[in-house]
Amino acid sequence: MRLIIQKTPTQVARWTARYIVEQIKQKEKYTPSPFVLGLPGGMTPLETYRELIRLYRAGEVSFANVITFNMDEFVGLPVDHPQSFHTYMWSNFFSHVDVRPEHVHLLDGGAEDPVKECADYEARMAEVGGIDLFLGGVGEDGHIAFNEPFSSLTSRTRIKMLAPETIEAYARFFGGDASLVPHRVLTVGVGSVLAARKVLILAVGRRKARAVYHGIEGPYNHKWTISALQTHPNSMIVCDEEATEQLRVGTYRYFKESEKDNLLP
Repeated sequence: MRLIIQKTPTQVARWTARYIVEQIKQKEKYTPSPFVLGLPGGMTPLETYRELIRLYRAGEVSFANVITFNMDEFVGLPVDHPQSFHTYMWSNFFSHVDVRPEHVHLLDGGAEDPVKECADYEARMAEVGGIDLFLGGVGEDGHIAFNEPFSSLTSRTRIKMLAPETIEAYARFFGGDASLVPHRVLTVGVGSVLAARKVLILAVGRRKARAVYHGIEGPYNHKWTISALQTHPNSMIVCDEEATEQLRVGTYRYFKESEKDNLLP
């Protein structure tokens, strides 16, 4: 695992966006096959999306040969609901770059058969050759995607009940009313994320420091699903200084030193 420590959330976004662009360009050098990118919703990646849009407008990257798969969607929200992840992604990213609509994959929270929707989603990821890079965030309780504490670490795309803490956290997007937040979601599983060739998790702010600690120093366990990254050969957490506050001093120094001269993409 790599831990990339940047001073501020803005620097986290810039580093991450540059990394994604470089990954897209590297694949273009060797194959005409599309780059397959997994994407999250939520507040944390917004600045990264803005930076990707800036780089696209500057002519530094094209998303025309990029296929995307989003992590999750609320059950019961129509695609045009202002708080659906469909709306979020098109408003904050897709409509600002040259990604092809047919290359965009989002779970349908209004599907008549949600079990089939999840199975079909897994099949579509496999059909395109798997995910090259899965970008994600982490919850304060250490969940990745909507794999709440005690989720199976080998799980695949499925229906999940949200934890009360997660419902409360999302209430701010629903006028502060937690009763309006759907209690069920469709989400890729921990196993779905780990099947990607590379995984990059964002963590900013001291409220994410406990999750970063458990992801880096804690044991591999299903209470903190971020800990599953420990078993992935190409995983990384990109965080700001505040998110490292619960790490041991020696751990912090180790990763700062090891990344100082790291030339790996």
